[in-house]
Amino acid sequence: MFGAFRVTSPLCGGLLWKTPWRLSRFQKARQRKRLRGVDSVVEILGNALAKKGETLKALETWKETMPTEAEMLPKDKYTMFDRKEKRYRKGIHKLPKWTRVSQRVNPPGY
Repeated sequence: MFGAFRVTSPLCGGLLWKTPWRLSRFQKARQRKRLRGVDSVVEILGNALAKKGETLKALETWKETMPTEAEMLPKDKYTMFDRKEKRYRKGIHKLPKWTRVSQRVNPPGY
């Protein structure tokens, strides 16, 4: 109670800031849905611009460099490259604002 070993409020906190070490199947399903949503937006924009006979350089670059959700490996869907990690991979749910980040390409070999 009192003295050097009294309980502090952070120690009483429980599971407030703890994140599990892997994604649940529901989080994975939502991540796949987000990736497919981005793919559909790119597809719709490409089709609409093609009807008008126009192109957008950023859109063409995206189509050339970024794989679609179906083409991605599960390793790339649910983890990201992090040079500070032991095996250079980190679960996407450990990153801040991971639902907004759209990193689909990692360094070669990782």
